[in-house]
Amino acid sequence: MQEWISEHRQYLKLDGKSLNTLDAYQSDLEQFAGFLKESFHLEDPRDIQALHIRAFLQWLSELPNCNRSLSRKLAALNSWFIFLKIRGIRSDNPMRRIRRPKFEIPLAKVFSEEEMALLMRIPDTSDIFGVRNLAMLELLYSCGLRLMELANLKLEDVDFRRRVIRVMGKGNKQRVIPFGSKALDALKQYLGKRELLAHEDSSTKVFLTKSGKDFDRRQLNTILSHYMDLIAREKGFSPHTIRHSFATHLLARGADLRAIQELLGHSKLSTTEKYTHLTLEQIKEAYEKGHPRSGE
Repeated sequence: MQEWISEHRQYLKLDGKSLNTLDAYQSDLEQFAGFLKESFHLEDPRDIQALHIRAFLQWLSELPNCNRSLSRKLAALNSWFIFLKIRGIRSDNPMRRIRRPKFEIPLAKVFSEEEMALLMRIPDTSDIFGVRNLAMLELLYSCGLRLMELANLKLEDVDFRRRVIRVMGKGNKQRVIPFGSKALDALKQYLGKRELLAHEDSSTKVFLTKSGKDFDRRQLNTILSHYMDLIAREKGFSPHTIRHSFATHLLARGADLRAIQELLGHSKLSTTEKYTHLTLEQIKEAYEKGHPRSGE
């Protein structure tokens, strides 16, 4: 079964799926294969039936999995069985006989505008690392970037004249995003000192580690999470919270939902629409705090 999991990964890679998706789907499918082997002594994908999938889902439901993880595992299984059908290994997709559970998606956490302003004052800009980190934070908030979009940003992707950046997002989909004056100032200050980090073997990536190498997701997350922890009101805040805050603040100030969809690089408007619910909660919270008769 491992052979077909590996070939499925290669199939998705050629289809332009992100490394995060490739790793997640492979992990999910290997977990499924391990469950089938241990519970049913089953190792041939041609022998998998809907009842085996239902048993797997029941087993997962008893584990501390979040709804998002369960939903992704279903997507991974469906993608794999479609692949097996394309390759002629199976004549059907047993996922079509699985009733998908409806998951209640929790509202994403966001920083307030005041908290974001505070966040930008934390980096110590007396050294190159603080200057770099401030530029990363400003660009994340100004453009609503994913961490790997920030890590993969190249010098040639930044257009100072038009004040936009060119980003390669999920599925190798390119988009152009404007950035604000605060991000412009922070980026110019950092690029003026970038040579302190770069060496002859450095790439053209905008942001470099202290050794002049490219960032990976883990390194970025570690550095930026340090700042998140200093202002977070509770657990659950991360660098990705800045992306949620970007969208929520735009929407709260009257930005068009479809424009926000384009800026975030969402392929479906429904993905962006979750921020309308989030803003409603914020409006209700503001009403409860501010209206003199809200408690009656």
